[in-house]
Amino acid sequence: MEKTRLALCITELEVGGAERCLVQLATRLDRDRFAPVVYVLAPRPTADLWCLSALEAAGVEVHFLGVNRKWQCPIAVGRLARLFKRQQPEVVQSFLFHANIVARLAARRAGVPVVVSGIRVAERRSRWPLWVDRISGRLVDRYVCVSRSVARFAELEAGLPESKLVVIPNGIDLERFPAPVPADLRPDAVAPQHRLITYVGRLDRQKRVAWLLEGAASWLGRLPDCDLLVVGRGPYRAGLERLVALAGIADRVHFLGFRDDVPQILARSRLLVLPSQWEGMPNVVLEAMASGLPVVATDVEGVAELLGPGAGAQTASYGDRETFAEKVIRLLTDGELADRLGQQNRRRAEAHFAIEQMVEAYETLWTDLREERKKA
Repeated sequence: MEKTRLALCITELEVGGAERCLVQLATRLDRDRFAPVVYVLAPRPTADLWCLSALEAAGVEVHFLGVNRKWQCPIAVGRLARLFKRQQPEVVQSFLFHANIVARLAARRAGVPVVVSGIRVAERRSRWPLWVDRISGRLVDRYVCVSRSVARFAELEAGLPESKLVVIPNGIDLERFPAPVPADLRPDAVAPQHRLITYVGRLDRQKRVAWLLEGAASWLGRLPDCDLLVVGRGPYRAGLERLVALAGIADRVHFLGFRDDVPQILARSRLLVLPSQWEGMPNVVLEAMASGLPVVATDVEGVAELLGPGAGAQTASYGDRETFAEKVIRLLTDGELADRLGQQNRRRAEAHFAIEQMVEAYETLWTDLREERKKA
């Protein structure tokens, strides 16, 4: 069987949901059917990144375009088009906004038959990316949305045609969760006898960690044996640390920064919290589910689709601090309910979000589009 030449394009290879998805696809594809090459807009990283190491260990060819400024996008288009002409991919699959735009322009310049863009979030930070996506949409054959709610957003807010929208949820490597050995957080000054409520994610506007911390004093006061972990990095960290100091809970809130042992941290935790204002399909919720944890999250894009029947007990509307706090307290005072929801979450992750299902869905989409184009 002739292999499908596949180009996978992304903005950078810092560890995040989109980057992890690309790596999982590139390393798990049926290599008897697909020949993937990865293209990264950013320069080659100087540090040893998990994403790059995993790709190289799997023998996947990776090209870095050396672009890290928005004004350099035309340069990136030219460089990527030349690389496409060399590889002659039959399908281009891109991830994240800048890679989506650069890849579709380069693909059409190089004569690539099929172009697929990924939409991983309901972008509410700015309207201009939606406008750019819409006016360049004629260059795209399909958009892969990570949830039904993201697909609805893409249709209603970005004006993308429903006929081009395909939903493929994120997948999880169930073998990594739950971690067999919990993290030892004593070096991080976390008391070993304390139960942990954990946030994992970027420290930026979208995630609304300040909103979480502003309400934390109320429920930490009712949970004297619990501490809050904040795992992640971002521009808001200094302000968040000042916020907890002013609230008098600095000894109960631990900022761990970026960590590569999230499975082990979740294994040490009793509850995941996610206060986001908008999402797409948050991978950290899926990781918590695979770890057998209950969750309290704002009811934003993708969360209810992940949690399914258990969403009612594990979500609150964004801005509803009282309900959010009530659900945190209930899940940490009702052990039977917490265990039941955690087990239900694990079963749902196994049934609906195994990584193999995600990979198969992408393979089917690319194969179908390739065959359609050959018949056209």
